[in-house]
Amino acid sequence: MNKKSNSAPIAPPSEARGAIRIGTRDSELALWQAHTVEKKLNDLGYKTEIIAVKSEGDIILDKPLYELGITGIFTKTLDVAMISGQVDIAVHSMKDVPTALPQGIVQAAVLERANTLDILVHKGNLDFLQGNGTIATGSLRRQAQWLHKYPNHKVVDLRGNVNTRMQKLQDSDWNGAVFAAAGLERINLKPTDFINLDWMIPAPAQGAMVVVAMAEDEFCREAVSELNDIETEVCTHIERQFLRRLEGGCTAPIGALATYNEDEDTIHFEGVLFSIDGQQKIAINKVVPIEEWKNLGYHSAEEILNNGGTELMKTIKETLKK
Repeated sequence: MNKKSNSAPIAPPSEARGAIRIGTRDSELALWQAHTVEKKLNDLGYKTEIIAVKSEGDIILDKPLYELGITGIFTKTLDVAMISGQVDIAVHSMKDVPTALPQGIVQAAVLERANTLDILVHKGNLDFLQGNGTIATGSLRRQAQWLHKYPNHKVVDLRGNVNTRMQKLQDSDWNGAVFAAAGLERINLKPTDFINLDWMIPAPAQGAMVVVAMAEDEFCREAVSELNDIETEVCTHIERQFLRRLEGGCTAPIGALATYNEDEDTIHFEGVLFSIDGQQKIAINKVVPIEEWKNLGYHSAEEILNNGGTELMKTIKETLKK
């Protein structure tokens, strides 16, 4: 697989076009991601301007995400800013982006993926793993997988940006909290007291950054396409296709990870659906030739649904309505 984008390099922009306005959330991590994209575009000769906005997901911190009933709560504000012409492109953690983009907005590039792992940040003592403990996370996926492995533990909700969640952990009596390794690594916030949760299947597209643009804006789409990483694009496509087929617009404990084996030219895919309490688990694990990537996520989701997933998704939806 050719790692670079299929698009041919284009000439540096003319002075007639103004700066590309990059929309982002205003958290430290989101700004780091926006500045990363900005530097890459600047290096290609494009002028840029960063415009930061606060999303509803950053404002409403007193309720678990699944209770808010909004898909794309971290991206919605930027979607509106793009459609209304306030910004030209937006940079997101790809795992926060709904599988169906708003009309008129398209995926322009997926940057090379970082660490996909979840990690447990703890307070120096791991004895609780052998007994009772309290773990914090705002993710149904992490909660379900943690309870599946540690059924005697308690999981509490944890919301806010990365910095806020780290501070809440320090101020609490919890034993630890689960974070995406990539986010902490990007802003040098990864502590020494952590363990890799290599048994936990990550969120679809975890560790990847995506840039979206308006479909009609050919200039920005072509500029951003030069940042695209084909391998990451393919793997995240598979994971998000799996998610979209399973969830049908409903938040659920779903994990997915596709990895490319260059030596064998194959894709290894792991997908999982849990009940919210972690007691039920339906998983799929397969290796296929790279030629089968386009529908791999869909077919894998179908296998999950036909293996009890349809009934489990119905139960999850009913539980979340209560």
